Amino acid sequence: GIVPGLAVVLVGEDPASQTYVRSKGKACERLKLYSETIRKDADISQAELIGIIESLNADDKIHGILVQSPVPSHIDELAVTLTIAPEKDVDGFHPYNVGMMLLGRGALLPCTPNGILKLLEESNIDPTGKEVVIVGRSNIVGKPIAALLMQKAKIGNATVTVAHSRSKDLSEITKRADILIAAIGMPEFIKADMLKDNVVIIDVGVNRVDDSSSEKGYKLVGDVDFTDCFEKASYITPVP
Repeated sequence: GIVPGLAVVLVGEDPASQTYVRSKGKACERLKLYSETIRKDADISQAELIGIIESLNADDKIHGILVQSPVPSHIDELAVTLTIAPEKDVDGFHPYNVGMMLLGRGALLPCTPNGILKLLEESNIDPTGKEVVIVGRSNIVGKPIAALLMQKAKIGNATVTVAHSRSKDLSEITKRADILIAAIGMPEFIKADMLKDNVVIIDVGVNRVDDSSSEKGYKLVGDVDFTDCFEKASYITPVP
């Protein structure tokens, strides 16, 4: 008799954030979940934002709280994250949930890393004993997916290397990958000559690049040069 409820707090007018929030609302509608979106101007004070989160913590009809990133620069994102009740932190960003994830006991996992695990599982790709190279070390994707793939778990048991923009001889590292996860935030950065044959490629990057032939004046591309790498890969995710 309980209808799960999601509250999304959106601060400012970031176009990508607007798109994500709309998608979340539509997903809730499709799944018959209760959802509400709280939209606030970019000049909201940190105290007011924290007050909104505290009221959602106390609201029994709300089971999940999501503050859409990025927040304006005058707001301390960690302070906001720490305010969210850990049991309602559906992004999995609260230090409690990060710690439980590292211990292999996480119930609320960050969505993109968890999505990567589901993608591997649904595609019958077992990372056990494989060399996984993650290019990118963000708190949202790089670090958590590294922690998850090294766990003793059904989709885990991998040998994980985390590389990034300051890694020396990056292409020598990426050539070792049986599974490559690109999350570096640089458009079409990964090229075919950086990979070995039959690599599995998961491209997390979403980058806008100018494109005069498009109505919008831009197109979306990943961190992997899809056309260049397609023939090298046994599996590859397109962007979009």
